[in-house]
Amino acid sequence: MKKRSKRQAPTVEGGIPPLDALKQINLNAAGLDIGDDEIYAAVPEGRADPSVRVFSTFTRDLYALADWLTACGVQTVAMESTGVYWIPIYDLLEARDFRVYLVNARHLKQVPGRKTDILDCQWIQQLHTYGLLQASFRPPEDIRALRALARHRDNLIESCTREVQHMQKALQQMNLKLTNVISDITGVTGRLILRDIVAGERDPHKLAAHRNPHCAKSEDEIAKSLEGNYQAEHVFALRQALEAHDFFQQQLKACDAEIEKRYAAFTPQVDLAAQPLPPAKRPQRKSGGNAPAFDLRLYLYQMAGVDLTQIDGINVLIAHKVLSEIGMDMSPWPTVKHFTSWLSVCPHNDKTGGKVIRSHTLKSQNRAAAALRMAAQSLLHSDSALGSYCRHMCARLGKAGGITATAHKLARIIYAMLKNRTEYRDPGTGYYEGQARERAVKNLKRKAKELGFDLVSHSA
Repeated sequence: MKKRSKRQAPTVEGGIPPLDALKQINLNAAGLDIGDDEIYAAVPEGRADPSVRVFSTFTRDLYALADWLTACGVQTVAMESTGVYWIPIYDLLEARDFRVYLVNARHLKQVPGRKTDILDCQWIQQLHTYGLLQASFRPPEDIRALRALARHRDNLIESCTREVQHMQKALQQMNLKLTNVISDITGVTGRLILRDIVAGERDPHKLAAHRNPHCAKSEDEIAKSLEGNYQAEHVFALRQALEAHDFFQQQLKACDAEIEKRYAAFTPQVDLAAQPLPPAKRPQRKSGGNAPAFDLRLYLYQMAGVDLTQIDGINVLIAHKVLSEIGMDMSPWPTVKHFTSWLSVCPHNDKTGGKVIRSHTLKSQNRAAAALRMAAQSLLHSDSALGSYCRHMCARLGKAGGITATAHKLARIIYAMLKNRTEYRDPGTGYYEGQARERAVKNLKRKAKELGFDLVSHSA
């Protein structure tokens, strides 16, 4: 039996240095442990006595903390991302020209050597001094403002959806089968009928007279669905749900107006006279539902300098969600691999002994990645190159894996477009089928050669 070769431990010269030889990189580093009521701050030994102080979280105390850090000669501060408590102190320290590191809590737990008698702020300060912490990505201030509004808009849409479900429940409890004959009870026909019901109208034929001419069902069918038991308590619940839905719709319009102001404040990246907006790749549907009232596609094109909606599967709202999360500057990610890793749409390989023992995608709540997965889902029946790629990856990896792989492909395309300011070119429906066929033929030829056969093509 062949003996297994023993690997020699690397030496210091040209190898891995011992742990006690780690250099202190950030000499003027501080660490913060942030809570709702108190903030523990640690500075290097000898800068203050004591080197750890506790501050309250009121605004004047945050200014006192910043003044104390300045007096201690601190230039960079590391803090753990805890809920939303870190946001006020982060903004304040950033405005005071500190280099602020927002650190993932998972990274702090993965570094060994922590002792029980060390406070969290001291542990963070020690790791940051040796350069063992990486700052999380945080977009510029204008993108952060747009991102906050975009997330708030999503919350308003969820609230509208919840009230629609309450209306549907009230109708079902009264055995009013309006949802069986109308696809959307918040449409023109549905809203007129609901308003008459809460106003006291009970005649099914008078209610059905609100039928829109474009409605698929006849007036008699709608009238038949409106015969039920109009109980007072359920009508009351229906009224409150309808009023709440109207309120959230007004809030949504106000939010869209504020988002439009934010987009208008961005410096255009293209001259529309020299580079006009390309024609839409897909026919635009009639605006309605929760779509914004302004021309969002034009604003996205001016802000990014490229039209992301030219990518199959990326519509205006998905492009809006992605850009509001990542911005237009790709410099925080040196390569596309860094970008896809930050999105958590690429495999994470656990290696030992030079072998991959496990490969999986890390769990993440990244909103940009969720939007890309939604775009990938829409490509399952798309007659495009990306649609073909999505179906091929789903057949190979399963539906969940195929969706993630397609989201990874979309992320790479978006990264290249934003970094190089290049437009997307669809390679054609048969592009990926051709690549798959070439790989299959190549593998067959290799296998035939190993078995001593020659593979001959009939078309040759």
